[in-house]
Amino acid sequence: MTKTPFPFSAIVGQSDMKRAMILTAIDPGIGGVLVFGDRGTGKSTAVRALAALLPPITAVMGCPINAERHGDCPDWANIETKKTHKIPTPVIDLPLGATEDRVVGALDIERALTRGEKAFEAGLLARANRGYLYIDEVNLLEDHIVDLLLDVAQSGENVVEREGLSIRHPARFVLVGSGNPEEGELRPQLLDRFGLSVEVRSPNDVAQRIEVIKRRDRFESDFDAFMALYQKEDAKIRRRIVAARKLLPQIETPDAILQDCAELCIALGSDGLRGELTLLRAARALAAFDKAKTLTRDHLRAVAPIALSHRLRRDPLDEAGSTTRVVRTVEAVLA
Repeated sequence: MTKTPFPFSAIVGQSDMKRAMILTAIDPGIGGVLVFGDRGTGKSTAVRALAALLPPITAVMGCPINAERHGDCPDWANIETKKTHKIPTPVIDLPLGATEDRVVGALDIERALTRGEKAFEAGLLARANRGYLYIDEVNLLEDHIVDLLLDVAQSGENVVEREGLSIRHPARFVLVGSGNPEEGELRPQLLDRFGLSVEVRSPNDVAQRIEVIKRRDRFESDFDAFMALYQKEDAKIRRRIVAARKLLPQIETPDAILQDCAELCIALGSDGLRGELTLLRAARALAAFDKAKTLTRDHLRAVAPIALSHRLRRDPLDEAGSTTRVVRTVEAVLA
């Protein structure tokens, strides 16, 4: 029996982390979320809670890539039925010690050569399609797995080639990584693939810590009553996300906002143009979540710290940190 995740709305504090995950649920094209910080701050709890909160997806029964239509099922899967069913939004864990075959899938070369059949065992990337791929301690991931993820994140397709044989399938997912920065830095190439980045800390406020303890205790000791209370709140967030997805294409973006995006990234010295594009998409998603028809500077101010902090060139003399630099620059540029 699958354990019911902790309700998303019951997570105390961590507003930036929750906001980042909601924005990627509205627009998966933002590029995922990186959460760095202390252990035990609700990082894995939040991603599983959000996935449980989201509406189920329609998938062909038995399809290893969760395809919505039979025509989208890969031929190697040999799916004969066209029947579909509703399944929860997939959340797939990628363990640190996972082999390449487990991640991308394994080709049965002997069967292919002797029988002429494409025998393929789908990997974690196939199972994560149309959902979330979660990597705890992402900064400790082996380099060759990082390279695989970079390729798939860029193309949205997983390609497995062995002995002249080739298998491919869609692999579009929201990448969520978490880790402790004290255990090592993330490779710049992978860091750049995360649309949003959040730093989380254990709360220093006594009342907040007590509330965390109370809610977790009630979740474990009085499960039914606790879930009845917060499932209503989760339903409200779900409805707002669904409405925001529909509203997103209609958000008006004034040229002045585009100029603000460019000036912010120039002032911060962020590399490339990915910063502007991510900032714009995240701000639009927030505007849609707020039911706004036009993108404003307030939306930029709200998302700039989580969209740009991890894109700055490191300044060893700046003790304030990248997030503080972004906030100060936003205040100066958007004054």
